[in-house]
Formats: sequence, C-alpha cells, structure tokens
Amino acid sequence: MQYRFLGQSGLKVSAFGFGVGTFGGKGPLFSAWGDTDAHAARRLLDIAIDAGVNFFDTADVYSDGESERVLGEAMRGRRDQIILSTKTALRLGEGVNDAGASRHRLLRAVDASLQRLGTDYIDLLQLHAFDARAPLEETWRALDDLVRAGKLRYVGVSNYAGWQLMKALGISESRGWARPVAHQVYYSLIGRDYEWELMPLALDQGVGAVVWSPLGWGRLTGKLHRGQPLPEGSRLHQTAQFAPPVTDEHLWRVTDALDAIAADTGRPVPQIALNWLLQRPSVATVLIGARNEAQLQQNLAAADWTLSAEHMAQLDAASFRMPPYPYYPYWNGQFAELNPPPVAVG
Repeated sequence: MQYRFLGQSGLKVSAFGFGVGTFGGKGPLFSAWGDTDAHAARRLLDIAIDAGVNFFDTADVYSDGESERVLGEAMRGRRDQIILSTKTALRLGEGVNDAGASRHRLLRAVDASLQRLGTDYIDLLQLHAFDARAPLEETWRALDDLVRAGKLRYVGVSNYAGWQLMKALGISESRGWARPVAHQVYYSLIGRDYEWELMPLALDQGVGAVVWSPLGWGRLTGKLHRGQPLPEGSRLHQTAQFAPPVTDEHLWRVTDALDAIAADTGRPVPQIALNWLLQRPSVATVLIGARNEAQLQQNLAAADWTLSAEHMAQLDAASFRMPPYPYYPYWNGQFAELNPPPVAVG
C-alpha cells in the first residue's frame, strides 16, 4: 500500500481508504446503503488493515448514526492502527438545531460521534456540506476549539464549491485557527467536474482530495455495458435518483474504454477505474466500499499495479466531457498558455 500526506499536513494516509457507509443498515434508503453488522465489519477491517489500509471514513448521518457505532465496535482494541474520519452538518434529528455547522451543533455532534465511535478523539472531522446560514467565523472558531480540546486532530470539508473552501481557508489562516487539510469530493471517470476549479485550488492551497464514489455510484463495476439493460438486483434501480448525473452516451464511452482495457490487461473493470484515480493530481486517498470480503479484496488489488501511460491517455480521452458550453473563464483561448492543466502524479 502506498501512503500519502493528507494535504498540507504531516499525516500520512493510505492511498485507498475504506468508506463504511454500508455499516449499520438503519434509516431511509439514502442513509442506509447496507446492513453490515459488527461481526462482519470486524472481518472487513481485518482484511483492509492487513492490506495496509489505515484510513476509515464514516459520517454521523450514515444509518442514523449506526455506521459510527458499528465501526466503533469493529475497531475496538486497534484504535492506534486507524486514522478515523467522520463527517457532520447534514440533518440528524428533527430539532431546529439538528442540522448545519453552528457552534451549538458542532460541539454536540462531535460529542455524540465520539460516544458512538467509542473513542476520545477523531483524527479527521469533515463538514459534510456547506452551511450558508452559519457564519464561517463561528464554524471555524468552534472547530479550532475542538482541535485545541484534543477531540479532533484535523479538520476538513466535503462537497464545497471553490469559493466556499477558499473563504474557509482564508478565515482559518487569518485567525490562526486549524485550517482544512482535506476535501471529500465526488470524482470518477464519469464525473470529472472536480478538475475544473477544485483540483487547481487543492494543488495551490495544499488540500488533499478524499474521493467518494470512485466507481461513479456503482456504474463502473463492470456490470453495465452499451445496449444492455441494468442487471437484475442492481441497486441503481432504487438509488439512481440520488446519483451524480451522467448522460447515457458519456457513460457508454467510458465503459467501452474500460472494457477494451480490461480485455487488454486482464484486470477487472473496477480495478482499472480505481487505478486511474490513484494517478490523478491532488488525490490523497480514494474511498472504496464493500459489502463482502471478495469485493473488498478485488478493489484493494488495484493498488498492486499501475496503468500504462497509453491506457491512462485512452481513459482520459474517453472520459473528458465539456459542459454544455465552456463556462467562463474556463474556455480555451488566450488564457490557456498561462493556465496549463494539472499533470498526473508520478
């Protein structure tokens, strides 16, 4: 397993992290993606840790808190082997203050997560979404206080726009408060929006990308092919409404390229999609999930090899997609010489 610094910090995380959103199985469909219990979760953690994974990510909203509780049970006795990441800000409860990033909510949410996780500190807390109603000074002062109290080691954000992240960076740095070192983002071969603004910002400001849904919400598992219906039992029948959008033609262009490279290399399609992400700039860790041991082991094997430059170029070409029109100021033109695209790592 390769280890990378988490943004502009001294913390090293595994190139693959384990996202445990499938732990718990409680609550509505969007929050309960699986029903892995503590016994099965402990076995999955065994496999991941043996493979060198040290980064484990959850959120208080996953399974209405049950994901945190199951992860806490599964990691009992080996807390020192784990970089523990969780998130808060989305609604968890019916009260008027049970959502957002106010000081009141953050202090209560962190204490509740610590109790469910069965630990006295969280390595990385990420704000799950931007809260436009809470003053950023209030939010980041509260996060800094939690770091100084020893309840948090590092802080980050998730699903922020560029201006939102830059404002948070500016406020935290100008006050001498803990700055965001991570940004949990959607990024995949069928969803490369991250590259337009957030990737250059991350490279410039030293914010590591923690990638969620690297297989495009289950679309890049090797089970979808041009001209064929969704396979029986596919979760996309139920969850497509929550998925990041993609046109059919763009999806088929990417899956055609993945199928061709799979035939050429003998590697499974998911490994190819994951391997492409490992070589992208600013990526600190790619979160993989798993409902069973075989799925986890297959995904982890993507860290054991590297796509060739030719195959990377083939995937780049198939997956690149312009917006409906090149949004200002990102059009190609006289600015291109001064703003070259980021290059791949290594």
